Amino acid sequence: MRLDLSLYLVTDPDLCTGHGLVETVVAAVRGGVTVVQLRDKHASDGEMIDQARRLKAALAGSGVPLIINDRLTVAMESGADGLHIGQDDGEVAAARAALGERALLGLSVQHHGQLDRVDAERLDYLGLGPVFATPSKHDHAEPLGFTGLASLVAASPLPAVAIGGLKAEHAAAVRQSGAGGLAVISAICGRPDPEIAAREIRGGR
Repeated sequence: MRLDLSLYLVTDPDLCTGHGLVETVVAAVRGGVTVVQLRDKHASDGEMIDQARRLKAALAGSGVPLIINDRLTVAMESGADGLHIGQDDGEVAAARAALGERALLGLSVQHHGQLDRVDAERLDYLGLGPVFATPSKHDHAEPLGFTGLASLVAASPLPAVAIGGLKAEHAAAVRQSGAGGLAVISAICGRPDPEIAAREIRGGR
């Protein structure tokens, strides 16, 4: 499956309650979202597998991949297109071996020390950030700002998506940094109309 990082949606279970998870994602994809990551820190694996299967069915034919945040078991059992892991969520080599070569695999990177250790042969892309502080993750690293982001992008051996507190008004700066796109949560999930929100972000590029 082709990987287009232009507009990467990370779901939030609380922010998606207004429209519902599937409805939010479908509307956002109509608006131009190119990747969807299912993220739910509190749901059980069984609950996430059910969510992922419903999302996968809803995304069928769209060309938009479904990525699972952190949970290898969920990614494998739900039929999702891939997995995104953080620095403390297991080894890249083990995840690749379990998922197989066709699955998408992404890794979060916060600074150059982590970037220097990236297993580029087993990964498809990197998530670089946080660009700004964000309420969705309380234990995040020091924010990079756009200067720090551009420095990481320039050194990255893989396509990269920027993440962390990003909104529609930041799309142009992300593009100028050299990143392949931006990942957002509240900029779409927290908006009254997810489709329009996505279109606004794509328009900002």
